[in-house]
Formats: sequence, structure tokens, C-alpha cells
Amino acid sequence: MSGQVVVVTGASGGIGRAAAVAFARRGDRVALLARGEKGLAAAADDVRAAGGTPLVLPVDVADAAAVDAAAARVERELGPIDVWVNVAFTAVFAPFAEVTAAEYARVTEVTYLGVVHGTMAALARMRPRDRGVIVQTGSALGRRGVPLQSAYCGAKHAVKGFTEALHTELAAEGSAVRVTRVDLPGVNTPQFDWVLNKMPKRPQPVAPIYAPELMAQALVHASEHPRRRAWWVGIPTVYTVLGNQVWPQFMDWYLARTGIDGQLTEDDADPDAPANLFAPADGPGGRDFGAEGRFGDRAWHRDPQIWASRHHGALGVAAAAGIAGLAALRRRR
Repeated sequence: MSGQVVVVTGASGGIGRAAAVAFARRGDRVALLARGEKGLAAAADDVRAAGGTPLVLPVDVADAAAVDAAAARVERELGPIDVWVNVAFTAVFAPFAEVTAAEYARVTEVTYLGVVHGTMAALARMRPRDRGVIVQTGSALGRRGVPLQSAYCGAKHAVKGFTEALHTELAAEGSAVRVTRVDLPGVNTPQFDWVLNKMPKRPQPVAPIYAPELMAQALVHASEHPRRRAWWVGIPTVYTVLGNQVWPQFMDWYLARTGIDGQLTEDDADPDAPANLFAPADGPGGRDFGAEGRFGDRAWHRDPQIWASRHHGALGVAAAAGIAGLAALRRRR
């Protein structure tokens, strides 16, 4: 699968940055789409160091025309797009009553419509060739909403519904283009340093926390073995499935009691901290944030579901998910 042309949105930091490097290790030509110039430049260096060929394309995925123009440039300079990975997102960390309409709209435009725009640009080129893979980065929070992240949860739920609808259309026309979704857990990314935070304490991922490199491996694997149902990566999806199908009232009660404190550290929020909602945190006057966040000492670097999906198929994934769920319960006690 090496030597492909891959597009990664949100490639300047976090999971997108780690995914770009993971594809580069296969020798791929990787188009890097994001807003921040410093992060993109550093990501391009990382891709070269990993053995890939980078193409830097500053773009806001909320702008459909700009995304399509970026796709056209990718095909002119790198060749036909084989894989398109939608990672870009933004969020507001606050109770719903404290989020403005403009902030809500911006989260939706980037986190949901950015996926739609990327998929449109990719399909416009893949469908005539009847080949290609689109990978949507979903979330456990796209299956089960949590407090303080209503805008993000709503957008990720929309990504799930949109992708499922698209699956049926491609299947109906017998298309060989594949679209898959990877639902990810809490990850140690710079998101929690640049998210717009209106809480008095600094935010943190929902535990357990995973390393972005592990999530990148999952995205690469999904592009190599796309399937119409979603990949689940990480322990929180085990709770999510139980919560949606078996114990919805219990999950509401549980999250109401633990969901807010569980997403906050003991550190006071910095009123001067950057926020990437309307402008990139690594723009003028900013810095490169890289792929890793500040929770490296707590991040998991292995996941049994990823291992099982590579070695034992669906049965192994189910068994590993059960084992992972038990492990998580023990960690929480």
C-alpha cells in the first residue's frame, strides 16, 4: 500500500499530525491541510524525516471552495488521491448555556461540515475512477454525549449519521470507493491546550487517555482495510455501546455525577491561553504544538482492539473490547 497519495486534514497538530507521519513511513506522498503555518511547516519536516513527500496546503476546512481547490492542487502536484483522511476539528469547552451561537456555528462548520467538504472533494475525484478510500475520524462522543462538550458531541453525532447515509448510497450504486469511520477515545493531543475553555480549571481528556501515534496507526489500518461499519478504538466505546443500548438512564446519571469533574484538572485555567476556534493557535505569534499533548505520562501506547483487528478479525476485536472494558473498570476503581 506504500507510495500512495494521501490527504490529511488537521495535519498541523495532534492526531492529524501523527497520522501524516504514519502514512509517510509507508513512503506515501502526503498533502497536509490545516490553517496554522508553523504547525504545517513542522509537519512537513516530520513527513520528510519519516520518508514521505509532503505538500503543504493552508486551508480552512469550513470553506468548501477552498477545500476543493486544495484537492485539485493535490492531484496536479502529487497525483490522483488514493486516501483522504478527515481529522480537522475544533471545540468549545463550556456548559451549553455559556456557548454563543457564533461559537456553536464555528464548531459545527469545522468539525462536521469540514468532514462533509473533505468528503465532497474526495468523492468528486474518486467516483469517476471508481477507487479510493475516505476515512472519517469519529469519536466515542459521537455515540454518547458528555457534559461541557455539547457542540463537539453534536458535530460528531452528525458525522456518524452523514457517513452511514453515504455508505448506503455508495452501496446502492455499486461503487468501489470505500468510506469508513474510526471512533476514537480520549487522546493526548494539544487540543486541551488550545481549545476555547470557559471553565475555571484546565481541561483534560476523558480517561483512559491514548497516545496520538496509536490512533494514527488505527487510521492507517482503516485506510488499508476499509469496511462499511465503523472501527472502534479505545475503551470508552465499550461504555458507549452499553450506554446507548442497555443503560441509557444509568449513563445519564453517571455522567451527570462524574462527567464534569472527570474532564477537568486541578490546575487553574490560564486566561491568556490560546484558542484555535476562530484562528489557528500556531498562527502569527503562535508556536508549533506538535502531535503530543501534556498527558504523556498517562497515555496508553497499546490497545488490544487494534491488535485484534490486525490479527484475528471481528471476533478478536469483540473479545479484546471486552477485555479492555474490564481493564478500564479496574482502573477506575
